[in-house]
Amino acid sequence: MESLDRQFSAAAVDDCDAAARAELSFLRDIVRLLPAGVTVQDAQGRVLLMNDAAASQLGVPCAGSSAAPSAALGHRRDVAAEILRSGRPVVAEEVAQLAHGRQVLLTSHRPIRIADRELLLSSSADISEQKAFEDQLFRSAFYDELTDLPTRRVIEHRVGTLLSSGASTERFALAFLDIDNFKHINDYYGHATGDALLVELARRLDRELRESDVLSRISGDEFLLLLHPIQSADEVADFIRSTLRRLTAPFFIDGSEIFASTSIGVSLYPEHGRSYDVLCQNADIAMYRVKSGGKGAAAFFDAAMEREAQERMKIEQSLRQAILEKRFCCAFQAKVDIRTQEILGVEALVRLRGDEGVIQAPGAFVNLAVELGLIDELTHLVLTEIVKSIDLINETFGPNATISINVAARQAGNPGFMRSFAQALEETGFPRRFMIEVTEDAFVTKTLFQDEILPMFRQLGVGISIDDFGVGYSSLSALADITADELKIDRSFITDIHKRPRSQGILRAIESLSAALGMTVIAEGVESFEELAYLQAATKIRYAQGYYFSKPIFLDELQPSAGHVVSDTRAEDFSRPRIAARGGR
Repeated sequence: MESLDRQFSAAAVDDCDAAARAELSFLRDIVRLLPAGVTVQDAQGRVLLMNDAAASQLGVPCAGSSAAPSAALGHRRDVAAEILRSGRPVVAEEVAQLAHGRQVLLTSHRPIRIADRELLLSSSADISEQKAFEDQLFRSAFYDELTDLPTRRVIEHRVGTLLSSGASTERFALAFLDIDNFKHINDYYGHATGDALLVELARRLDRELRESDVLSRISGDEFLLLLHPIQSADEVADFIRSTLRRLTAPFFIDGSEIFASTSIGVSLYPEHGRSYDVLCQNADIAMYRVKSGGKGAAAFFDAAMEREAQERMKIEQSLRQAILEKRFCCAFQAKVDIRTQEILGVEALVRLRGDEGVIQAPGAFVNLAVELGLIDELTHLVLTEIVKSIDLINETFGPNATISINVAARQAGNPGFMRSFAQALEETGFPRRFMIEVTEDAFVTKTLFQDEILPMFRQLGVGISIDDFGVGYSSLSALADITADELKIDRSFITDIHKRPRSQGILRAIESLSAALGMTVIAEGVESFEELAYLQAATKIRYAQGYYFSKPIFLDELQPSAGHVVSDTRAEDFSRPRIAARGGR
């Protein structure tokens, strides 16, 4: 009986041991398969337990393996001994360069005591993808994707730090840089070349900077440069001159030699402002002064520029208000057959009625309207005025006279606007009466203009005129590719043409070229009898426009009567209209 009891007791113990072993195996499998890495180390940093996830994270071939311990595992051992000595838990990020790449772990280390032994329990999670995403967000927020330069907020923060710290006693400079005519480069060579130009220009700008300087790309073709510290304005001026010399050298991109000038405006701390916003604004004002004065140069801010900027702001507000109130009207100037005195067509010229009824010429507001994005609405207002006045236009200039409307180059390269304008011309009911006048720079985008825009107007019967020819981008290859109906020779070639042999030679060349391409030639700016007499005697040009025949006139000031254009030889009185009546084409 006693022997039987011993047998049952042994069997029970065996059953308990088997159950314990099964439970232990079960727990080990769970720990081994946990998605988080788990390790247990002793006071000497030796690994007592490591699951599969930890082995993968630490670069160990397999859990429990002693072969070729990784650098990450060696580091973990050093950390274990230090944390156990301190007795405090630690949560930290660990970065390891493993064979398969860079890995970032978020690890929790906690000292524990089991069976009177000091052990370190560590759990870790791979956050490499999360950190890569965070790095991507950081770079997109603080670095420009194309040039890899810091963004505006970086340079703004840097200046703010200088102003708020003890270093605010040190002088520094902000330089605003803008590439001249960058839109034309994009249009002619393509956006890929434009992007490559920006990258190369950024490299040139960055070439001579100190570690304490910051170069930032703040928009498409605009850069902001912080020079810190500086000793004097002369030091800054020398550096800017050197920069301009580097930027004037041609850029060789994809087999093209591209010349691109840059305009630079500079403000100094503390002379020109004591905050980032003021310094940046004043550098911008100085840059725009350079733009208006010829481009490709640099200027320091001064108080006179601020007054000009304030005056410009007043004009801008006045222009916006005038467009809102539709305080625009049209003056008309005839295009005349210089041999028969009949009227070929008439050009509609926009005028602004000021607050006190004073008429302003377009030179005071058209360029600003283009810059502010208001020119589209202004062009549609001109068309509306023409439609309202069509009966009086017919009575004054004849029902067959073409009606020319000026379209800015920026508009001509905008298919969206040109489609809406073509539709508006069609809705007048007489689209064939119209001629669109665009300057030469519109034809820099010759493929776009020729392939997408011209067909719309050709279908309506609308004519195309090249305005101010000879002073823009005069390219014979571009001209040969454009199907235009009319070419207007700029007045700079016509003024005193009878006294200028070189201009006479250029005029003959343009005349021959236009005749070969089937374009009607208009001589602009004829103001004297001598100029007219030269055109009649020495050229085959048939048509002209200018004060000799008539200033731009307002229709309500004329009384139509039968007859033709007055063509007496007196040129002294340009203030009175010379158009006495309507003419034919």
